[in-house]
Amino acid sequence: MKQAKRSVEQLVEEQLSKWSCLSKEGKSEVFESKPVITISREPGSGTPEIAKQLSARLQMDLIAGQIAHQIAKSAEMSEKAVKSMIEKEITKRDDWLTSLFETSHLWPDKFRFHLTKVIGAIGRHGNAIIIGLGAQYVLPPEKTFRVRLMGPLESRVKRIMDAKSCSHDEAQRYAISTESERRAFIKQHYNADLTNPYDYDLIINIGSIPVDGAVETIISAFESWKKEKSR
Repeated sequence: MKQAKRSVEQLVEEQLSKWSCLSKEGKSEVFESKPVITISREPGSGTPEIAKQLSARLQMDLIAGQIAHQIAKSAEMSEKAVKSMIEKEITKRDDWLTSLFETSHLWPDKFRFHLTKVIGAIGRHGNAIIIGLGAQYVLPPEKTFRVRLMGPLESRVKRIMDAKSCSHDEAQRYAISTESERRAFIKQHYNADLTNPYDYDLIINIGSIPVDGAVETIISAFESWKKEKSR
């Protein structure tokens, strides 16, 4: 028998229940919310390695593809289809997207609803690192340490070439097109400018600071930020 579709609210509550514990009296007691680190990044900024090191050093959950997976389950869509919507400009004028949305009953406003619900659930628990998806615009600033990784195009192109084993031209096209798609995604779903420095607590130029240095910088700034917020 086909498993009944679960609403996004059910998915959220299921995840939150995993983050709760039972007291001796048998009552559910949710852990106090902890801060979240969000990472916005330009393509080729060394984000995967930086995020992995931060996760290990700070003992925080690393959240990336799981969000697309949860949205796909809730909307009964393929994960590939959901990922195709993430960080891309979505308009009803695109025939293939129109067909996709009409078939799946997931227009941009409904997609945004699912996206913010899942990100909000993660934020309610905290102690997580969220990469991309505009999480910095969903979660409250007082509970969210917002990081932006960026750098000169040429230094990022070199990283992409190494990571993807591709040519310089291919890497450059990827960097430019992906950044354009991310900016369009943020503009459409949050009406915000991804490059606005005032939307971040820390901006790092990876063209001048290596991965290890970026990790140390983020940890130091994050600890200082937590102390300031606790006053």
